[in-house]
Amino acid sequence: MKGLIFIFAVLLQLYAGSAVELDAMYSDSTKCKACHHYIIEQWESSWHAKSHYKNDEYFRKTVDYIGRKSRRSTNAIQVGCASCHNPRIAVTETDIDYEIMVAMKLDEHSEVNKALQNDLLSEGINCVVCHNIDKIHADLDGSKRGVHRVSWMKSGTMVGPLEDAFSPYHKVQKRDFFNEEADTLCFVCHANDRSEEGIVFTNMESEYRKGEKMCVDCHMSPRHEGIASTLRINDGKQRTRLVRDHLFAGGHVSSMWNGALDLEAKSQGDGLVVTLINPQPHNIPSGFGARELILEVEYLNGSEAMGRHSMSLTRTYTSKRGKPTIPHLAKEMGPDMSVPAHGKKSVKFPLAKGADAASITLYYRLVNDEVRGMLELQEPIWSEKMLVNSLVQKL
Repeated sequence: MKGLIFIFAVLLQLYAGSAVELDAMYSDSTKCKACHHYIIEQWESSWHAKSHYKNDEYFRKTVDYIGRKSRRSTNAIQVGCASCHNPRIAVTETDIDYEIMVAMKLDEHSEVNKALQNDLLSEGINCVVCHNIDKIHADLDGSKRGVHRVSWMKSGTMVGPLEDAFSPYHKVQKRDFFNEEADTLCFVCHANDRSEEGIVFTNMESEYRKGEKMCVDCHMSPRHEGIASTLRINDGKQRTRLVRDHLFAGGHVSSMWNGALDLEAKSQGDGLVVTLINPQPHNIPSGFGARELILEVEYLNGSEAMGRHSMSLTRTYTSKRGKPTIPHLAKEMGPDMSVPAHGKKSVKFPLAKGADAASITLYYRLVNDEVRGMLELQEPIWSEKMLVNSLVQKL
């Protein structure tokens, strides 16, 4: 038995990725907070800070669901997902040898388990994930994402958008992917989401229409005067710079949805045609595949309700056995129901006899009923309907 353990340990070392070498003083956000207090405080409330398996119910239950359906170890699945959720993980891939170790219960002290149990991973996408990248290899095949799409700086060198940044605690270098090429940094992870069957169920990079807005203008903030570092290096004062907020607001923030889509409506024959207009540079809904728009129409005669209709705009997914499944296990996908970037989508509702007006309301939801039920999601945010827009149309 000891011989078997030794053999498996050797095999594991052959495929395990090289450990990410970070000096202790740069390993987690608490070390950054002394100088970058305002930025860290914003980041702490973001979903980037909660991207770890233990801190994100959708992520955790998706990993567990894939493990049950594919009969793979959840640790191996976590390592695959960590390429984006925890890019500084010390082991970047697993293979059949690790699965054999798990089946034989010889994995307890493996490098994979040690890497996943590292407390520093609990911070998810922290400072050194973005600010320690040297190069982004955007020319690689779309299947290469996250940690497989970047090269790291040496520990102790941080990168950012400013040419004249200075710190007495670490080296600083400027990189253009924090400025004019900021979208390239986002698409390291927010692109080419592939299922276990190889289906690309979301590709925000290909749907993105570059114009006046970059990703960071909405999901961080426009540049504004603020303090990046609390060090008093400007004649004894804190230096005011052009900075962006680090809240990384996304689909989980209800205020992001207020007016995100415009509505138009008109009666046409025996129906009411409602048009959704998307001024944003990416499709809506987009993201992790199970997101949903809900369009509700209530017909009125004066103040009297004459009937109600509801329509879900979401995508459906089927497994290789032809059964409904989550996006990450999909073999086939239903029609794309999203509103394209800088585009429109029209849908038709039957008219209610005797109605003289239609009250139209558009909502957004992070996870549709089908996938939420499969994953047994319990946190209220997954079922919350966030208001996007509303319209009263005379008939």
